Amino acid sequence: MKEFSYVITDELGIHARPAGLLVKEAAKFQADIKIKKGEKAADAKRIFGIMGLAAKKGDEIIMTADGADEAEAIAAIEEFLKANL
Repeated sequence: MKEFSYVITDELGIHARPAGLLVKEAAKFQADIKIKKGEKAADAKRIFGIMGLAAKKGDEIIMTADGADEAEAIAAIEEFLKANL
């Protein structure tokens, strides 16, 4: 399992547009990809789960990937977050 943490820098946090783009990015991989904020965790391939975390600017999230292509998945998700959130 691979993981990394990221602090949200977008003024609006994770809102509908970047959440949808994150789901599309995560769906490219077979690995099980999770997003966690505090005690809550969600499947990164499901938009309602991501939106339910209500991640705001300054919140730390932890992304994990577990599976055959976990290394590629976590690298792509990390790059996506830095570019979009």
